[in-house]
Amino acid sequence: MASKMPKVTFNNGLECPILGIGTWKSKPGEVTQAVKDAIDIGYRHIDCAFVYGNEKEVGAALTAKLAEGVVKREDLFITSKLWNTFHRPDLVRGALLKSLENLNLKYLDLYLIHWPQAYKEDGELFPTDEAGKIQFSDVDYVDTWKALEPLVGEGLVRSIGLSNFNSKQVARVLEVATVKPVVNQVECHPYLNQSRLKAFCSARGLKLTAYSPLGSPDRPWAQPGEPQLMDDPKLKALADRLGKTPAQVLIRYQIDRGNVVIPKSVTKSRIASNFDVLDFKLSAEDLDLVNSFDVNGRFVPMTASLGHKYHPFENEEF
Repeated sequence: MASKMPKVTFNNGLECPILGIGTWKSKPGEVTQAVKDAIDIGYRHIDCAFVYGNEKEVGAALTAKLAEGVVKREDLFITSKLWNTFHRPDLVRGALLKSLENLNLKYLDLYLIHWPQAYKEDGELFPTDEAGKIQFSDVDYVDTWKALEPLVGEGLVRSIGLSNFNSKQVARVLEVATVKPVVNQVECHPYLNQSRLKAFCSARGLKLTAYSPLGSPDRPWAQPGEPQLMDDPKLKALADRLGKTPAQVLIRYQIDRGNVVIPKSVTKSRIASNFDVLDFKLSAEDLDLVNSFDVNGRFVPMTASLGHKYHPFENEEF
């Protein structure tokens, strides 16, 4: 099945499987088995990040499957992300090396700036003052980007990109980039379909990667009574008509739009079900219907760093 998974081609000519498995919020003790299961099922694209705190467990799964001969390193596409406390240019290379050490890899396929806003360096990952407010750093993400570029030449990472950047921020990076970002990974699902940002990035040669494509139902800050995307009656009706689960429709929705998509699960049956999306397509009418669900509904607003001059969602930029 892995060989049949469609791939997207980045602006540097390298390819990425359009469907991957996310590891955000995967608890320690669960993620090693989840990644092993995913690889056995056919996933070759694993999305990680230093701040998730589980890279070593992901690395244990990768090491095991490589040792078993289930996959070769060149078959895998591994992403990680530079956390906000490591934006200062002199810290960037060390942060990447730490992720490589955690994952037990010699190179990453993709390394992203996780968020445009920097936090105070040399301490906690979420540095706070006495009042519990996040302490910011004023490092410009453009300078962070310039520190990432040489790491491609060193062979430590094959492609570099952005995550959670708005259109204005993407444009600023492109103005200085000598190594072009290949992707912008953002929250994307029918309630926040990102059609304007997708068009903006696409026109400039960047792919969109959709995180929280199922609406992030297990987000820790969810309030009782908040809408649950997978319970949407219109979505359920469409899934019933197609003989698919709501999750499968949501994943196929991104694939049919040409977006890379990284649903997260640690349950083997769901990991398998999420991969079983190659035997159907959404029609143009179905896509229009799902696009009509958009309410600019953001499930991951990053409220902890509101007030930062580079917070991506605080103004009218898309």
